[in-house]
Amino acid sequence: MNDLLYQIALTLVPNIGDVQSKILVHHFGDAQSIFKAKISALEKIEGIGTIRANAIKQFNDFSRAEQEIEFIEQYNIKTFFLTDDTYPKRLLNCYDSPTLLFYKGIADLNASKIVAIIGTRTNTEYGKTFTEKLVKDLSAQNILIVSGLAYGIDAIAHKSALKNHLPTVGVVGHGLNKIYPADHTNLAKEMVQQNGGILTEFLSGTKPDKHNFPLRNRIVAGMSDATIVIETTIKGGSMITAKLADAYNRDVFTVPGRTTDSKSSGCNHLIKHNKAILFTEADEILEVMGWKEKAASKTKKQKELFIELSTEEKQIVTILQEKETVHIDEINFKSGLNSSLVAAAILNLELQNVVGSLPGKLYKLL
Repeated sequence: MNDLLYQIALTLVPNIGDVQSKILVHHFGDAQSIFKAKISALEKIEGIGTIRANAIKQFNDFSRAEQEIEFIEQYNIKTFFLTDDTYPKRLLNCYDSPTLLFYKGIADLNASKIVAIIGTRTNTEYGKTFTEKLVKDLSAQNILIVSGLAYGIDAIAHKSALKNHLPTVGVVGHGLNKIYPADHTNLAKEMVQQNGGILTEFLSGTKPDKHNFPLRNRIVAGMSDATIVIETTIKGGSMITAKLADAYNRDVFTVPGRTTDSKSSGCNHLIKHNKAILFTEADEILEVMGWKEKAASKTKKQKELFIELSTEEKQIVTILQEKETVHIDEINFKSGLNSSLVAAAILNLELQNVVGSLPGKLYKLL
């Protein structure tokens, strides 16, 4: 619990954001060591400097961290720090991944297949019907459905997941002491009870202020293999999430709509500017993501070829055997190899027809 105290405290230090926290944790290994470090050591770290070093050394609001620990213990909240094995690995690959996450639920945030389904808060009947059918058609794949627990498409996606016995996680822009909107309190409880969960980076008591939602959106985009946009206007919040997903090298899918329909204007814009893949049915998503193929013959083929592979190639094959598709950042992270070695090994594996590449810097075993 002492580790958690310092982890929470790190999120409270003025002028230390998620990017700086990542730099510090990478340098010192854990949160407590950051606070115990000498100011001279902190100042020398690139991206920290004198002002941020002083902010760390002068920080003394540990009582707020203690208060949060009491809340966590009272309500059985799980926490995921940057160095935890349970931290969402896809999110960890994003440069601005949250330092600490708070989670009420049991869904595996490192599930083999995760998609975000998002859209306007004021959906049309077409958007509702399409979302319900999409989730139903995805249900055979045991995909974790992520969304933002907002009105409209978000809520429809969560409810459809529950109806089709899929785990679903809502990412919220406030603390876990309440649910916003309040109308979705029972929905959130049902999600937690039915193998899903509610996730946030905000301490208890944090209100659902407007500026929190773009931060929430980066978690939705970053923790998912793909982001699916059902309906959105040009300036809708879903456009922010879609652009973030694209920046994170994740696949973005969207449904085309009539040019006269404002609810489809954002979707049509994404397609027009090659920021999203046009799709009309679930099978098209499964095909692009490489989730349609059976894994039965893969292991046998790899065993036959395994003896011919180098040490680095074997490492990468082992990582790829864990799930059907793996992002290049995750391969780099899990292998511990430098990016040049990974690139060379993957190229050799591709030439041997052992590994195939997919859009969004994803790789799979053939």
